[in-house]
Amino acid sequence: MIAIIDYDAGNIKSVEKAFAALSAEAVVTRDAETILQADKVVLPGVGSFGDAMEKLHRYGLVSVIRQVIERGTPFLGICLGLQLLFESSEESPGVSGLGILEGKVLRIPERDDLKVPHIGWNSLHFSNNGRLFFGIPEASYVYFVHSYYLEAKDPKIVTAVSEYGVQIHASVERGNVFACQFHPEKSSDTGLSILRNFVSLGKENA
Repeated sequence: MIAIIDYDAGNIKSVEKAFAALSAEAVVTRDAETILQADKVVLPGVGSFGDAMEKLHRYGLVSVIRQVIERGTPFLGICLGLQLLFESSEESPGVSGLGILEGKVLRIPERDDLKVPHIGWNSLHFSNNGRLFFGIPEASYVYFVHSYYLEAKDPKIVTAVSEYGVQIHASVERGNVFACQFHPEKSSDTGLSILRNFVSLGKENA
């Protein structure tokens, strides 16, 4: 069973539908025991970094997320869910993220020829072998909706990058922790293949 963490951050239904399309059992929940007993856990989300962290604290989910990751349960952050795994974001100065991974979340620079937020399809380039991208061709297109982007501290955890005025660390992977800045649930067949790869992962030693 896949637990999709519900913390009022939006975009949860489309994630649930994508797993249903893969015939994977998924439940939307903020119940700690349900999340801790799940085979896999997903942290989706759209919205602001500071508001999302406030809600994770309000619902007692910060410690639950840490326990899930310590147990070696495969964990996937999507869009805002990726950003929350890091230490902080320029969107919400002074607000601490989960700090599970190291890196900076920065605002996409304004340019006359590029609109912010970045909304649309961009190609991925695979910088390291990522288990989420098994069988997926180089330069496959996925769907982004964001105004802030990740610059991970350790380049070895970056499995895919994309270009939008700056180089975006579009996906990261470390142990049982996976995250995508783009929306696999909105990325057609490529996105479903990414989620299928996540579903097929086994539990790792914490």
